Amino acid sequence: MDKLTLEEAKKINATMVTEDHLLLHAANVSAAMGALADHFGGDREEWEAVGWLHDYDYEKFPEEHLAHTEEPLRALGVPEQDIRAILAHGYGICNDIKPETPMEKSLFTADELTGIVQAAARMRPHGIVDMSLKSFMKKWKDKKFAAKCDRPLILKGCEMLDMDLRDVAAIVIEGMKAHAEELQLTGTEE
Repeated sequence: MDKLTLEEAKKINATMVTEDHLLLHAANVSAAMGALADHFGGDREEWEAVGWLHDYDYEKFPEEHLAHTEEPLRALGVPEQDIRAILAHGYGICNDIKPETPMEKSLFTADELTGIVQAAARMRPHGIVDMSLKSFMKKWKDKKFAAKCDRPLILKGCEMLDMDLRDVAAIVIEGMKAHAEELQLTGTEE
């Protein structure tokens, strides 16, 4: 395959991932990656596809995350740069593949950041639709909020991107807003 498409990534992911919360996470990260691709001048569909596929082996091998990714994806013809980006999001957690390209650094950062954005949006009557950066930052500062999301890792990712957290979060929020319905983040009020 010359290029990983979003459609192809969804098909490949569906062979391993069935849990709704993991599929929703894939969709969140994919949306964020599309917006980050636009920011960095990357190939939007490729970045979205990598975002969708990044946790390919997590459901079946949570204790060995990313150890069962490289060979199967290579056998399916996923381009090397996309495999490397997926592996690099585990840097310092389950491997030592350091994110080097803007796509790799973006995935490393967006993976955890989308979790806090999603949690913050779920607390709002209109979900992410009218969520502001200010509203997100308030939740960010509350260490008890979305406590499982690794804030130091997100900040490390922002540092790698040479960007302020506020700027990265603004891009991610806008990217997720564009997919509010698919991400089930339209809120509770009709």
